Amino acid sequence: MKAIGLTTTGGPDVLEVLDLPDPAPGEGELLVRVHAAAVNPTDTTRRAGTSRRPAGDMPLVPGMDVAGILEEIGPDTQTTLKVGDRVMGIVVPSGTHGAYAEKVVLPADSVVAAPRDTSHALAASLPMNGLTARLALDTLALPRGGVVAVSGAAGAMGGYVVQLAKADGLTVVADAADKDEELVRELGADVVLPRGDDFADRVRERYPEGVDGAVDGALLDAALAPAVKDGATIVTVRGYDEKADRGVTFAPIFVGDYAQERAKLDQLRKQAESGTVTLRVAAVLSKEEAPEAHRRLEAGGVRGRIVLAF
Repeated sequence: MKAIGLTTTGGPDVLEVLDLPDPAPGEGELLVRVHAAAVNPTDTTRRAGTSRRPAGDMPLVPGMDVAGILEEIGPDTQTTLKVGDRVMGIVVPSGTHGAYAEKVVLPADSVVAAPRDTSHALAASLPMNGLTARLALDTLALPRGGVVAVSGAAGAMGGYVVQLAKADGLTVVADAADKDEELVRELGADVVLPRGDDFADRVRERYPEGVDGAVDGALLDAALAPAVKDGATIVTVRGYDEKADRGVTFAPIFVGDYAQERAKLDQLRKQAESGTVTLRVAAVLSKEEAPEAHRRLEAGGVRGRIVLAF
C-alpha cells in the first residue's frame, strides 16, 4: 500500500510517498480502507521532531484521524459494523502505523460508523479533535450551569469544546480574533472576548472571581491562570503542567486515553448528525500534497481541518 511518511525529522518536504506492506487485522481489529486523513498540529510536531512524544523508529507515518470503508473484520472481533460500511476512526500513531496510509488496522473500539450524509473528508475531521474536546470537558467535570473559558476557540479542537460545552449545559467564555468573532459566536459561545495574552484579564473583568474552569487550546499556559477561580482546573493539550498560585491546577490530557472509548466516539457521531457539533474542512488535498498541507497548517490561520485524500 501507499503511505505518506518520513525517514528523518525536519521540514514539510521530508514527507514522501512510501511503499509499505498491506496490514492485516488480528483478533479484535478492523481493517479500514482509508479515503481521508485529517492533518493536525500533532502531525506537524512529530514530523518536525518537536513533539513531546519521541519520533521513534523510522520510517514514521503520521496521522490520527481516518475515514473510509470497512474492508475486513478480524477473527473473533465483536462489532456491529459490516464490511462495506462507511466508518471513521482514531489512530494512535507509532512507527508506520498512522493515518496517512491507504489502509490502517485499528482496534474495533476505535472505529464507529461515519455520520450519515457526510463526505469522507468531513468525517475525518471529527475523531481526534472531537475526542480531545470530550476528554477536556470530562476532565473538568463542571456541573450544568458552570462557566468555562476556552482559548483557541476558533480552532478545530476549541470549536468542538465550545459546542460540546454548550450541549453539556455550560456557559462558554471564548476568545477570538476580529476575523473569527462571528464564527465563534455561531459555534455558540455566550461571551466572546479578544484573543491574546490578556484574555485572562478580560475574563476577570466579566467574572471578577474567575470562571469555574478552562480549556487552553491557544497554548497560553500560565497566562491563562488568572481567568479561573481559586482551586480551579485548566486543561492543557501540549503537556503543560507547571504549578500555579491560588491552588489552580494545570491538567494535561492526551487523546490516546480516549482512543478506545467507542461509546464516546459514537456519541460524537450522533451529535454531528444532529448538528450539535459542526464538521469543518478547510481544504482537501491529495496525499502527494501532504508537504503543502503541513506548510499551510504551520503558517497558522486555518479554520477547520486540512484533509488528505487517499
